[in-house]
Amino acid sequence: MTAEQERVVVPKRDVRTRRIAFAYPTGSLDRHYVQGDLVMSHLVAVLSALFPEGEDFFIRAVRGYRDQVTDPELRAQVAGFIGQEVTHGREHRALNDRLREMGYPTRLVDRFTNLLLIRSDRLFPRRFQLAVTAALEHYTATIAERLLTSPEAQELLGETEVRSVLLWHALEESEHKAVAFDVYRAIGGTERMRIGTMRLVNALFVPIVVVFTAISLAGDRASYNPVRLLRSLARVPRSPFVAKVVRRNLLAYNRPGFHPDDFDATALLERWRAELFGTNGSLADHLR
Repeated sequence: MTAEQERVVVPKRDVRTRRIAFAYPTGSLDRHYVQGDLVMSHLVAVLSALFPEGEDFFIRAVRGYRDQVTDPELRAQVAGFIGQEVTHGREHRALNDRLREMGYPTRLVDRFTNLLLIRSDRLFPRRFQLAVTAALEHYTATIAERLLTSPEAQELLGETEVRSVLLWHALEESEHKAVAFDVYRAIGGTERMRIGTMRLVNALFVPIVVVFTAISLAGDRASYNPVRLLRSLARVPRSPFVAKVVRRNLLAYNRPGFHPDDFDATALLERWRAELFGTNGSLADHLR
């Protein structure tokens, strides 16, 4: 066991697998379902389309080292992580099918992601794949916690089932945000690889999202209304999801010694577990 492995101490965390399901009856979503915003509707569709194959990649990366995890608390969290990610993939596939029926190119994005990640499985070492997972989990947790803390971000999603699935997903991303990271440390992953991998992710992830959002917009006749398109694009820099706090928290990952728990979300998680799944929780009726 290396010195880095010996220093890993995993605190107790509640990472539970919830049996949940969402539904999108025909006509329940407007064409531009993010409060009528053209660009944000396409951006959210692209992100949703990236999730299923991405979640499968995360599961493979973490599961590949499960037998090397000796800490019983971390082993329990790995089981919860895998269960949560399986459910995320399933529910986003259902949402993506509905979005595809509405004209969004979710299948194209899904196929690209599958090709990219399956090739990554074959070409790159397993430890690097785990480092990629830890880096992308920091992305998803940062955006998730922004959604859970910003009333403006929540307002963007209106009152649709898309809002419900994203709030649930955000809660669970924050719950398990440190699991892949702690597995990476437990198997002796280095700081050099961790930080270098995030720099690579930063260089690739945003351009991929931008390109596919542009492709998605190009297939929407509403995008050819220049006034509407320009007004929607002008709102992007003011979006709560690209606020200074988001950029700062993303960049914090590159700091030597960083850990996801540096951003304590304990109170935030308690609040949203009660709001979504408490006695009168807004999603209690979605649980099976």
